[in-house]
Amino acid sequence: MASRFGSDSRLRFFVGDIRSRERLHRAARGADLIVHAAAMKQVPACEYNPFEAIQTNVLGSQHVVDAAIDHSVSTVVALSTDKAVNPVNLYGATKLCEEKLIVQGNAYAAGTGVKLSCVRYGNVVGSRGSVVPVFRDQVRHGRLTITDERMTRFWITLDEAVDLVLFAVEHACGGEVFVPKIPSIKVTDLARAIAPDLTPEVVGIRPGEKLHECLLTVDESRHSVDAGSVYVVLPEHPWWRDDNPWRSAGSPVPEGFAYASDTNTEWLDVADLKALLG
Repeated sequence: MASRFGSDSRLRFFVGDIRSRERLHRAARGADLIVHAAAMKQVPACEYNPFEAIQTNVLGSQHVVDAAIDHSVSTVVALSTDKAVNPVNLYGATKLCEEKLIVQGNAYAAGTGVKLSCVRYGNVVGSRGSVVPVFRDQVRHGRLTITDERMTRFWITLDEAVDLVLFAVEHACGGEVFVPKIPSIKVTDLARAIAPDLTPEVVGIRPGEKLHECLLTVDESRHSVDAGSVYVVLPEHPWWRDDNPWRSAGSPVPEGFAYASDTNTEWLDVADLKALLG
């Protein structure tokens, strides 16, 4: 980034660690916006190194909240994941903690003008360590493994994920969790799209892995609104005003609604995935 954008006098490039409160405070000084994307995100690595995940994903998120409030950074958008919903692994649990810290950080920011919100989405196509590069690497060695033939996942492109962050930056009032309306895929369809000539080997679900993911639970839907391209989970805290713009900008989510990858109404098939993956 420094070699590509370093000539822009508005930018500074820091080597540091989100675990370092002091370094984060130095980086936040003079900033208008923080996009909090730092995380340990590999499920097996988090299971094997639980406190390392906690230090980065939980304590690091608190450092973001503290730095933003202390330096009057007007907007914070933190990146979360569908694995934070009803978590069954440590990674999901730490991202749930992150969401809680970011949302409740608005209480401590009262009177400062600082707004803190989250975006929550599913698998990003081709992101480092995700299933697409893993499948492609396996194919080069003449094999392809899947954990369970029933498995489904939410799917979002990198551009769509960036657009969601920008939407949150523009529209956040503070305390929301923005959930995009995105398609689901079957892992078996993804395998066929990447390696149509290989028969996948079923190896069984890994520790901490779900068959299906959920982006919005029945309990959350009671305090969520449908805002067109996104669902917006509104906080249940006393500092949230009933006259907030989202009450009129969105419509209530139906009673009992859950947004899960296996009951989604929008799907990508093998042809869609081939076109998407190029």
